[in-house]
Amino acid sequence: MTTDQITYLVFGIVLVVALVFDLGLMSKKGQKVTIRQALYQTFFWVGLALAFFVFMWIEKGEGLALEYLSAYLMEWSLSIDNIFVFILIFSAFGVKEKNYGRVLLAGILMAIVFRIIFITVGVALVEQFHWILYIFGVFLVYTGYKMFVAKDDEEFKPEESKVYKILKKILPLVAHDGDGKYSIRIDGKKFYTNLFVVVIMLAAIDLVFALDSIPAVMGISRDKLVIYTSNIFAVLGLRSLFFLLRGAVSKFDFLQQGIAIVLVFIGVKMLCEKWINQVVDKQIQVIISLGVIMVCITGSIFYSLFIDKKNARIKADESEDIPDDIDVNI
Repeated sequence: MTTDQITYLVFGIVLVVALVFDLGLMSKKGQKVTIRQALYQTFFWVGLALAFFVFMWIEKGEGLALEYLSAYLMEWSLSIDNIFVFILIFSAFGVKEKNYGRVLLAGILMAIVFRIIFITVGVALVEQFHWILYIFGVFLVYTGYKMFVAKDDEEFKPEESKVYKILKKILPLVAHDGDGKYSIRIDGKKFYTNLFVVVIMLAAIDLVFALDSIPAVMGISRDKLVIYTSNIFAVLGLRSLFFLLRGAVSKFDFLQQGIAIVLVFIGVKMLCEKWINQVVDKQIQVIISLGVIMVCITGSIFYSLFIDKKNARIKADESEDIPDDIDVNI
């Protein structure tokens, strides 16, 4: 067996064992996931991804391992951005908390299948037509700019999305969860519940996000193994990350700007690759990319938390300045 075949085999075995462990031992049907459980599951998936990084370092060398780590961190940070949209979808369709885990799992597994197809097509196109990378670069710069200047009131509305409108046209839907079922029968006719709609929307929305993330990963590495593994590990960690961050993700007000800067950086790097390769060693490029990703993402998260605390302190000070004896009734 070649080194690539061994690496793919190990990745496949680890993936199957991890899914069985996560679903069989760490998750129970209909059970609400606590913050502690979500934290353990997040440590589990991130630890597994980092363990694979060590394996890549041993099997494939330092260069490819660092490319994988950069790509994984890129995908992982974009996953945090996905979670806010997932929360909106759950809220819009009234999904009960006990069904969160099952619905997320089904949506994520579908998303993985779609991503594998998307990556395969994307890699084949790049191998056949290298100039497509320049289109990807322009797209990333444009997307990053739009993301950076986007206003808070430009909120995604699941009920008004094209995916939901198409589902309403082609499928008979009911406006409830069918007591935890994806489909029910009424007078002998099959109808699909809100849970089914949410699963399809999660997979579709993740595919939309993949339009940004997969070209971004290709800007970091052209290696198929790196692109596949970094994507799949990041998507598999989405479920636990959702439960861990669903109450705090709204506090990351500037995360979007951090991700936007990274997308613009990678887009510019793709557009200028020919000239960059002449003056900067490939290994150094990977290290620089890794540094930019880590600084932008962690910086935007910490800055968001700092601003949030600062605003809370200002509000507290203002409330203390109001005398207690003032009659506020009009």
